Amino acid sequence: MKQHVWKIYMLALVSFLVGTSEFIIAGILDKVAEDAGVSVSAAGQLITVFSLAYAIGTPIVMAATARMDRRKLLLYSLGFFIVGNAATLLLPGFGFLMVSRAILAIGTGAFVVTALTVASKLAPADRQAGAIATVITGFSTALIVGVPVGRVVAAAYDWKMTFWGIGILSLLAMFAIAKTIPQTEGDEPIPLGRQIAMLRQPKIAIALGVTFFWIMGYSVVYTYISPFLLDVSGLSESEVSIGLFAFGLASLVGSKIGGFSTDRVGVARTLVIGMSVHALSLVRLSTVSGSAAIVLPLLIVWSLSAWSSGPTQQFNLISLAPAASGIMLSLNTSAVQFGMAAGAGIGGVVAEGSSLSAIAWIGAAGVAVAAAAAAASFGG
Repeated sequence: MKQHVWKIYMLALVSFLVGTSEFIIAGILDKVAEDAGVSVSAAGQLITVFSLAYAIGTPIVMAATARMDRRKLLLYSLGFFIVGNAATLLLPGFGFLMVSRAILAIGTGAFVVTALTVASKLAPADRQAGAIATVITGFSTALIVGVPVGRVVAAAYDWKMTFWGIGILSLLAMFAIAKTIPQTEGDEPIPLGRQIAMLRQPKIAIALGVTFFWIMGYSVVYTYISPFLLDVSGLSESEVSIGLFAFGLASLVGSKIGGFSTDRVGVARTLVIGMSVHALSLVRLSTVSGSAAIVLPLLIVWSLSAWSSGPTQQFNLISLAPAASGIMLSLNTSAVQFGMAAGAGIGGVVAEGSSLSAIAWIGAAGVAVAAAAAAASFGG
């Protein structure tokens, strides 16, 4: 295997590790809430804090370190990540847990963005897109493997056991990166004003709004997926673990379907149909309980439809401003994280003030707004 190939796979593996720290909380939210002595809705704000810190902190860090050697930035990012992981394990109280999530978010965001840059520079010119896709796949695989494994570990031992494993492996990852990744020059910083100026274009603003409402609707439910499946759907602990694994696997297939459909039938149909199915599956989930034979297929349909919109939206945004693709993807990432934060926050308010079953209806409404906005923008 060529040297650059296994180095890229190593970056993907570490991206899987940091990705697990982001996604895992949704899979063990009820365990964290019980241990911290807070309500499930309050624990859900850990995801809000993570997403806000990711959305706001990552662009600032990347702008401030634009000229820094990329290997050094990878190590600094992982070091920051390890500090957040240690705070999760060692500092007492829910307040410190919130702070640790913010630290983890900034470390995660900076590492993943830098890893994408390094992977593209390690690969030959005609293999750069594949290198970036490999790192993204590593990060996304955390949803497929990391979340259900974390649920199993939390059920069998303790939810912090997962973070002990992540912390130890992160130390090994720092050593591996220091020894194998070559020094890589930074890039010229993109002025913040240039990024903000893109938002003044109506088509781009609407497209980012579609991302926000789509992810918000998704996050309203996914943040509370474990307690939802236990209390509303009536699944057992083992069935929840199976459901999380099936959901994660379907997310990978959904992304492939979205890319294939975009090439075959276009952006408009792929987005509107996918989001419509997404909304309907959430509505149906709220009406089914006690039968894993019905709930699990619904979870798969939800995941397939939700994740089919991801590559389509990225392609859509890049096509709106081909000369500024990097800025568009950066803005889309921020919209995703703001949507995650809003969804977790709204879901917590609804779960606390109404019921867990109501979050599926609120989530469906958010996705429906995204579908309507997408349909209107393409029809105009």
